[in-house]
Amino acid sequence: MDFEELKKIRKEKLLAHKRKKRDYYLKNKKESKKIVYNYEEDLADANFDFKIKEIIKHQKEHVDSRKEKIIKNIVQYKEKKQEYYLINKDKRLNYDKEYREKRKEELKEYRKNYYEQNKDKILAKQKEKRNSNKDK
Repeated sequence: MDFEELKKIRKEKLLAHKRKKRDYYLKNKKESKKIVYNYEEDLADANFDFKIKEIIKHQKEHVDSRKEKIIKNIVQYKEKKQEYYLINKDKRLNYDKEYREKRKEELKEYRKNYYEQNKDKILAKQKEKRNSNKDK
């Protein structure tokens, strides 16, 4: 077999796979028809309490059936998170240190620029405060 034949066979197999996948998707889509509810009839005054209780019961059953799995996943996530933090502790500490230093430098620059721009206003406010303190 030469290269062109291999390419042709690969393309045919890929197309066949895509067709199979599409047919499966369409079959599942056709099978799962949506249930249409008549809310006026279902939630009429006579049935309202019963329907609400039934809905609550189904929701509780669903949560209870998944409770163990949910708790297991939460515990697993916490363990994974803890492990990740222990592994990357040094990286995080270095990053935090660099970040704090960078922010400190930025803050110094900001304060310096702020005081240079607003020097007159700041001095005027300080004089007013001193004068008001002397008057008291």
